[in-house]
Parts: sequence; structure tokens; C-alpha cells
Amino acid sequence: MTAARRAELTRTTRETDIALTLVLDGTGASEVQTGIGFLDHMLTSLAKHARIDLTLRCTGDLHVDDHHTAEDCALALGQALDEALGDRRGVTRFGHAYAPLDEALARAVIDLSGRPYPAIDLGLRREAIGGLACENITHVFQSLAFSGRMALHVDVLKGDNDHHRAEAAFKATALALRQAIARDGGDAIPSTKGVL
Repeated sequence: MTAARRAELTRTTRETDIALTLVLDGTGASEVQTGIGFLDHMLTSLAKHARIDLTLRCTGDLHVDDHHTAEDCALALGQALDEALGDRRGVTRFGHAYAPLDEALARAVIDLSGRPYPAIDLGLRREAIGGLACENITHVFQSLAFSGRMALHVDVLKGDNDHHRAEAAFKATALALRQAIARDGGDAIPSTKGVL
């Protein structure tokens, strides 16, 4: 029987208090409460389409602004992903996907290389969507890549509606992540270096 790929963590700072449970081989079930409606919506979509189970509760200093909550939730999620993957033995490692949402089209490419590198181009024009600053949407992807120790390229290729552009980006990332974390049927570490 294969070991469950899961992680539980708490992350408490002067700015946020986060409790998170992640199951990689899940069904897409989630319960996300960050205090920022649009962030909840995006993380719920990520879990659904990556088919990971995610419970995330965050109490943050939203009286200051949304930055700390958005950043710390992404850092916690990436850390949990890294922990659940372990030494990354037997995973596909690479994933890529396109996802449309009406007129918007996004592309995401992931390498679970152990070397964090975010390259994010969402092309958002609004200042905020549903209480989440658009600059922090980009920062969520960056923080996820750093703490998840992955190369993450996300590009929104077209779209007029910023909600659609952002959501397509999360869905494409979810689909690419689903590929990358999939078990490949073997037990090798997918690297010529022998370590990821």
C-alpha cells in the first residue's frame, strides 16, 4: 500500500494565524476561509481542479490590508505541498495546461524541480477583484512557487475581463499541478541528479 501524501501545518505570525490540511490524492474537496472572498474562490478552484483536498483557515490582519493574508496563505499552501511530496519520488514532476474561461485563456507550466522560480504574467488591469488587490494575485503565485520549491510559469494569453483572466490562471495552474504531482507508477526520483 502506498503511503498517503498529506500534510498538516499551522503558521502563526503577528500578521496571520493559519491552519491547513492538504491531501494530494484527494477528490477536490475544500473548505477555505481566509476572510477574502475572491482568494477563497481562487483557492477553492485550485483544489477542485488539481483534485487535492484542502482545508485552510486563516485569520489575518485585514484591517491593515490583504497582502499578509494572501501571501501567508500561499506560503503555507506551498510549504504543505512540499511536505506532502516528500523527496518527490515517483511523481511525474512536470505539468502543463491551458484553461479558458469564456474569452480568457491562460497557460501554466510547472516543474517540481526543487528550485523555486516564478514567472507570472497575468496582465490584470483592475486595482482589485473582490477585496484582493490584483498585485497580490500575482504575489500568491510567486509565494506558492517559492515555498513549494517549484518552477511555475503562468501566462494569461488573452481576455478582457480581469475576473476571468485571474480565474483562468488558477484553473490552468491547478490542471498543471494535477499532472506534475501524479504518481508515475515507479519509485525513482525524476531527475538525473538523483535528488529534487
